[in-house]
Amino acid sequence: MTHAAGSGIAIAFIEPAVRVQDDFFTHLNGKWLDATEIPPDKARWDTFAQLNDDVRLQLRALIETDADSAQPGRDSDARRIGDFYASCMDEARLDTLGLTPLSAELAKIAALKHKAELPATMAHLGQLGVCVPCRIAIHQDAKDSSRYVADIAQAGLGLPDRDYYLNVDDARLANVLAKYQLHVEKMLAMAGSQSAALDATAIIAFETALARHQWSRVENRDPLKAYNKVALAQMAAMAPGFDWAAYLERAGISARAGDVIVSQPSYLTGFADLADKTSLDTWKAYLQLHLVSAYAGFLSAPFVDAHFAFFGITLTGVATMAPRWKRAVSTIDAAMGEALGKRYVHNHFPGERKARMEALVQNLLAAYRQRIATLDWMSEATRREALAKLAKLSSKIGYPSTWRDYSALEVARDDLVGNVMRARVFESQRELGKLGKPIDRDEWGMRPHTINAYYNPEMNEVVFPASILQPPFFDPYADDAVNYGAIGAVIGHEISHAFDDQGAQYDGDGNLRNWWTAIDHANFAAKTRLLVAQYECYSPLPGYTVNGELTLGENIADNAGVAIAYQAYQLFLDGKKAPVIDNLSGDQRFFMGFGQVWRSKMREAQQIIQLKTDPHAPGQFRANGTMRNQPAFHDAFAVQPGDKMYLAPRDRVRLW
Repeated sequence: MTHAAGSGIAIAFIEPAVRVQDDFFTHLNGKWLDATEIPPDKARWDTFAQLNDDVRLQLRALIETDADSAQPGRDSDARRIGDFYASCMDEARLDTLGLTPLSAELAKIAALKHKAELPATMAHLGQLGVCVPCRIAIHQDAKDSSRYVADIAQAGLGLPDRDYYLNVDDARLANVLAKYQLHVEKMLAMAGSQSAALDATAIIAFETALARHQWSRVENRDPLKAYNKVALAQMAAMAPGFDWAAYLERAGISARAGDVIVSQPSYLTGFADLADKTSLDTWKAYLQLHLVSAYAGFLSAPFVDAHFAFFGITLTGVATMAPRWKRAVSTIDAAMGEALGKRYVHNHFPGERKARMEALVQNLLAAYRQRIATLDWMSEATRREALAKLAKLSSKIGYPSTWRDYSALEVARDDLVGNVMRARVFESQRELGKLGKPIDRDEWGMRPHTINAYYNPEMNEVVFPASILQPPFFDPYADDAVNYGAIGAVIGHEISHAFDDQGAQYDGDGNLRNWWTAIDHANFAAKTRLLVAQYECYSPLPGYTVNGELTLGENIADNAGVAIAYQAYQLFLDGKKAPVIDNLSGDQRFFMGFGQVWRSKMREAQQIIQLKTDPHAPGQFRANGTMRNQPAFHDAFAVQPGDKMYLAPRDRVRLW
């Protein structure tokens, strides 16, 4: 990345022919957009993908050291990592095995004689990471955050979203569905089916019926609507036609809990009825298909290629498959991510970055306290609750204080599919083991080498993995204005999730509890409706617009995060005037630091997937949409009525 000395801004990427007042994103990133080709093995290319590739190279070097069986002093995790990598890279052996590694599991499905055997089979395959119609997750009880609970949610579709099955008037989606059916037929034939075409038609009909019962992604954003505690003994009455007792026993739930959370009750009711009416032959074909799909990438070349031809080329527009070593790193990351993260931190995370990040977080929290204290739309009663929640918010930076124990995981150098299966079962059992135990407040939901960050409402915590603390998010050699605009806005973004339309329904202890007065809630809802309307005007592709309701939480966090980070930057300056660097004021560099984080290009097919499934708006609208609501941005760049970036003061949404 080309930085001017000391500024932290990629000056070489600025397109002066585009006025910042008309298109901030393209002005800042225009030359990069013109010159950059999306790598052939990528569906998108942005700062996240570029850093992820850089980290993957670092991880590869660490893994290949572990893969050297002659390396002295290898610990047990090093041996596991090394043997796992060796099993991934032995392409010649995998090609001789063909479908053999799945033969035992395929035979179990083929041997099913009665539909009464399906619930236990479905639970078993779910633990192997196979796509089945229900998904079980273990997490904190949203109304009693002191205990863990099992959550049963909708699942089971081979395509990314129900719209691919139901939006029959969308020619692009209809084309994908038609090609998916051909792919299903091909995979079944490769797996030995003598009736692949008929089975493929039945599977598509089954998945389409599942899609009709599924809730939309917008509906699933409502944590109260998705919180439905059901005693295990009442599951049969709620969703008759499926043996829930057998399913929950094989899933390991009934021995550990007396109730579950049902995320989408109407879906389970519809699924149970559908399960009862669907023939055993269709069920067997569906389960065999998804077993093969879940492991196709770990089999011989014909299966790898067929899987990629649809899920890579057709679905996302990617031109070529990632090299085997990248796929191997991703496989090990999914199986033993914290063991890999421990090595990454030891070799690539300077301790001083954590200290600087901790200071930044405290500055952002101080700015947030100031903002809450001066909000003109909030009553004192709600303000006290908001400040109390903020005071209880905790932060995790860099890496876990306690590393995960993989000593029970068996890994063999010559058994890739077995390694993946055992790793998935290991993780499933680790999750199940939480039920009935105290909350582990040291646990992380991301690896230290993940280029991302998150807020967990049930834990009321913000988490910033080590690898996001590098340019363009954080540059230890850059001007403070840019770091406040980049990593400062990321910190502000994650804190703001505690107060977005979802997070604001949880209190400081992580429980779903209404701590708002009725009038404050109405004021907040009115502001969020304005934000929904703003983003629904943005269109990255002809015929497609941003879903303002699906992206609402992230859009709130973007807008509030930048506002909080800007206030924190002003606190940092403490009345002093920022220097002019590269003919840019401190405020201009602050906003440009934010804007260059969202530098991105995406293939059209992947763009559609994002619009249908991703709660984040496309990068150009995260940059431009956020800036239009910031008064200080208008001042910094003298944005005037008539400029395309201009938004009248009365139309600017200020939430926090």
